[in-house]
Amino acid sequence: MTEYTEKVIIVEGLTDKKQIKKVIAEDADIVCTNGTLGVEKFDELLENYDLDNRDVFIMVDEDNPGIRLRHQLSRELPHAEHIYISSDYREVATTPENILAAELAGKRIEVNPIFLI
Repeated sequence: MTEYTEKVIIVEGLTDKKQIKKVIAEDADIVCTNGTLGVEKFDELLENYDLDNRDVFIMVDEDNPGIRLRHQLSRELPHAEHIYISSDYREVATTPENILAAELAGKRIEVNPIFLI
């Protein structure tokens, strides 16, 4: 099996994407689902981002819509790794950068070291 260096992080919205972009230090695609995914939208993401052949990480909010999306993506992308945020923060976008950096680094995603202090 080939190991891919390219990573894809799936998030719910644009504010989540912006928060993650602040802390990562490697080239990874951050894909916004904008909520739940229909079959056509998912198939489009699968093809456009070659999700079956890349390292995929799912990082969604710890609320009901985020949990439903996580379950849906788990079924469609069983190889994906999950990155969880504390329910204390509930949303990726409101999670402090140092907490995000620690979670991302724990999944072998390179982060800017200033956020790990």
